[in-house]
Amino acid sequence: MTHVVTEQCVHCKFTECITYCPVACFREGGTFLVIDPEECIDCGNCVEACPADAIYPEDELPPELMPALEWNARLSAGLPLATTRVQPLPDGEKWLGMPGKWASLPAEQAPGVPSR
Repeated sequence: MTHVVTEQCVHCKFTECITYCPVACFREGGTFLVIDPEECIDCGNCVEACPADAIYPEDELPPELMPALEWNARLSAGLPLATTRVQPLPDGEKWLGMPGKWASLPAEQAPGVPSR
């Protein structure tokens, strides 16, 4: 099993979770993080560290956030490793808790896009 970053990370990119991960399973996109399911050891440290409540254990993922499983798996394969906490995005607080953030991503970064 793995933990999953959901759309609540998009445009916020708070990175406290990275510092709590003992295996460096986070990957960094321009406006978000994802978890590499092949690297995650399911420790759960990241869940409590995330101020956006964007991370869930796979088996507790709400139905409306199920696309996050595919999204994390697909994007983690091509994104760089994130091992250092960085400043949140300048307008991250504005996006905090906003619904429908996946729709604001470029098409190739949105959930449901087939792998090439």
